[in-house]
Amino acid sequence: MEQMSAADGPINCLVADDHPAMRRAVTEILQSNGVQVIGEAADGEEALAKIEARKPQVALVDIRMPRLSGVEVARRVGRSTPETAVILYSGYGDKALLIEALDAGARGFVLKEAPLVDLHRAIETVARGGTYVDPVLAGALASAEVAAKLPSLTPRERDVLRLLADGRSNEEIGKELFISPETVRTHVRKAMDKLEADTRTEAVAKALRQRLIA
Repeated sequence: MEQMSAADGPINCLVADDHPAMRRAVTEILQSNGVQVIGEAADGEEALAKIEARKPQVALVDIRMPRLSGVEVARRVGRSTPETAVILYSGYGDKALLIEALDAGARGFVLKEAPLVDLHRAIETVARGGTYVDPVLAGALASAEVAAKLPSLTPRERDVLRLLADGRSNEEIGKELFISPETVRTHVRKAMDKLEADTRTEAVAKALRQRLIA
């Protein structure tokens, strides 16, 4: 199999997965194909700490992990260690999860069932500054027919609807997102207009049903 390369030498990567066998297998595969694995982590908090300390070019992070989810790791890394490109690795081919991951700043999204060559391509692509989406999901997103039928919510509108779906009040959402309750209400109104919903409950239900939020 062809070895991976980058203009400035081998790509270095951190691997985070709460299943030891999966973590070990991925690490061995990457190392045997020219990627320097400079750290491993078994949960989200450990992953975040090691990324901030070691600043790898790429962090391959399981999307569902204890303590901090992969999506939350990507969000925090974007603020604290923007030089690290996060790829989320998921067993779930869910378009809403993909949208949430990209909203959080992840630069790649790969399904665990993907061929090894796709994982290589993802790591090389994001290490060079690009974005990689698993072809299975990229095809769904690229469908003009599907895209035309779905309302275009902003990342912040999706954040507000997700928190509404969790039963949060405007004040609680404002504190979580560091915005005022009035700004929360504005985002809710805009989302309701786009979703053609008469109430915030209907807006949340439509967003969930259309898989705009997870």
